Amino acid sequence: MKNNKAIRRKGGAVTIDEVAHHAGVSPMTVSRVVNGHAGVREANRDRVMRSVRELGYRPNMAASALAAAQHTCIALIYTNPSSSYLRELLVGALRGSARAAAQLVIATWDGLDAAECLAAARQLSNSVAGVVLPPPLCESEAIVSAFSQAGVPVVSIASGHFSDTISCVRIDDYCASREVVSHLIEHGHTRIGYIKGDPNQTASAHRWQGYRDALADAGIAYDDKLVQPGHFTYRSGLDAAERLLALRRPPSAIFASNDDMASAVVSVAHRRGLDVPRDLSVVGFDDTSAATMVWPELTTIHQPVATMADTAIDILLREIRRSSSTHTVVNHVLPHQLVRRSSVARGPA
Repeated sequence: MKNNKAIRRKGGAVTIDEVAHHAGVSPMTVSRVVNGHAGVREANRDRVMRSVRELGYRPNMAASALAAAQHTCIALIYTNPSSSYLRELLVGALRGSARAAAQLVIATWDGLDAAECLAAARQLSNSVAGVVLPPPLCESEAIVSAFSQAGVPVVSIASGHFSDTISCVRIDDYCASREVVSHLIEHGHTRIGYIKGDPNQTASAHRWQGYRDALADAGIAYDDKLVQPGHFTYRSGLDAAERLLALRRPPSAIFASNDDMASAVVSVAHRRGLDVPRDLSVVGFDDTSAATMVWPELTTIHQPVATMADTAIDILLREIRRSSSTHTVVNHVLPHQLVRRSSVARGPA
C-alpha cells in the first residue's frame, strides 16, 4: 500500500493531483469520476473512488461549477430602441449570468436588415451555447429557426406570442393593458387616447386589444381618432401626443404603451400649457426609470424586465446543461402590477 502521508501536502487539503497519483490514473480521469461523467472504465472508477475515500478528498464544488461555466457562453442580443428598457434588461441578464458563473456576450444588431440579422445569427451559432432574445428579435421566425437548426437553444423575453418551439418569459400584456385603462375609467375618463407600440411586436397587439376591451366593458364606444401609431420611442410619443392634443375634442387621458412614449406625452402637455394631471391624465407601461424621471411621476404597469431577463438566463442554462436530449419548452408568465403615482386625476364631470 502507498504511503499516503508521503504524497500529502502538509497543512493543506488533498488535491486532485494527489488523488490521481494515489490511484495511478490521470487528473482528468479523477475529474470525470467525481463529476459523474460516463466514459470511464469501471476498474479506474473503482480505484479513484477508493483513493477518494482513503485520502479524504473533498471536491471543490464551487471551482467545478466555475470550470464548467467557463465553457458555457451565452448571448443576449438586442435592438430595442428604449434605453430605459435596455438598462433593466441588462441588469437582469448580468445578474443571472453572474449567479451561474456563465459567460455572457452582449450584442446589438441595431441597423441590420433582415438578411444581415440572419447572417449574424448563423455566425454567432458557432460560438455560443444558447441565446436570449428580447423583442423584436424574438418575433422573427427566421432568426429563431437559424439558432434552432444549429442546435442552439433560445429563450425569448416579453414576447406576446407563445411558441411551442422555444421557451419564453413574459407577462400577460392583454390583462395589464385592460387593468390600466380600467383604472382611468374608474377615475371618470371616457375620452381616453391611446398610443400604440411597435407594430412588429405581438405584445403591442395584445395591449391594444386590452385597451379596446376595457372600453367595451365600460360601455364606451371605440373612437379611431383617439388612437395613434407609435414605435416605443420617445420621438414617436411626441408626434402621437401632438396629434391627439390637436383634436377638436382632445382626450382627457392618454395611455401610451410604454413609459418612453408616456414621458413624451407629459412633455407635449407642458409645452401646450396643460397641467398633468389636472388637465390631462397620463399612464404608461413597463415601470422603467423613465416613469420616475418626469414630473409628475407616471402611473404605469410594472413589467419586471430585470427579473424576466434573470429568469430567462436561468431557464436557458438549465436547458443547456440538461443531460437528457429531450427539449423542454417553458412558458413562464410573471405577475405585473399597476403602480399608482401622481399622473392620474379625476376626469371631467
